Amino acid sequence: MIDMTPALEISGLTFAYPDGRQALFGVDLRVAAGERVALLGPNGAGKTTLVLHLNGILHGGGGQVTISGLPVTPSDRKAITEIRRRVGVVFQDPDDQLFMPSVAEDVAFGPANLGVRGTELESRVTEALTAVGMLEHRDQIPHHLSFGQRRRVAVATVLAMRPEILVLDEPSSNLDPASRRELAEILQALPVTVLMVTHDLPYALELCPRSVILDAGRIVADAPTGDLLADGALMATHRLELPFGFDPSFRR
Repeated sequence: MIDMTPALEISGLTFAYPDGRQALFGVDLRVAAGERVALLGPNGAGKTTLVLHLNGILHGGGGQVTISGLPVTPSDRKAITEIRRRVGVVFQDPDDQLFMPSVAEDVAFGPANLGVRGTELESRVTEALTAVGMLEHRDQIPHHLSFGQRRRVAVATVLAMRPEILVLDEPSSNLDPASRRELAEILQALPVTVLMVTHDLPYALELCPRSVILDAGRIVADAPTGDLLADGALMATHRLELPFGFDPSFRR
């Protein structure tokens, strides 16, 4: 029997900050295992708030988030530890994730914190660095690497946890064209579910067959990425703009 449990399911998610500002208004979202989905929307739409609910960093509103059938329950320490293994978040600035003396030690930090040791830990480090094409840099000081290399190492730190869902926050930001292409090739090859938060609409089209637009705390569109980007009225309404001269139908 095929397991139809979604990798991610959000039902009726609401959230307000302590100052009373309502950030999410009944968000519903279902992402199947293996899907690559872009989360689009203008600044202040609630994208970061939504993402921080996926591993329990934010909580306390209404609704429910489940990861492969496991509810995100921050009060259950054992469950939330497993959730944070299943959901790997790669931040926009790789320097937020790299703090150890060497690349290998940074990549080993997460699984070691879960008690992984010895040959299994070494295997995870090698596996993760190989996946992002950074194995030859394993003994280097992270902050001596280029920005694009540091971003790849940041991805490896998450892959070493063997997550089921990879959440990427603006993965193409500040990358030169070659680094941008190299990262895209790496992400396309990963056998995980991907949720990519981005303002880089061509990157969303390249990497994610499906996109969701979040605006003012509500999901306002959910469709194939090419269809959304080709809808000029929808794009304008939600303050999304393609680069000058870019034709979204070119890759549809």
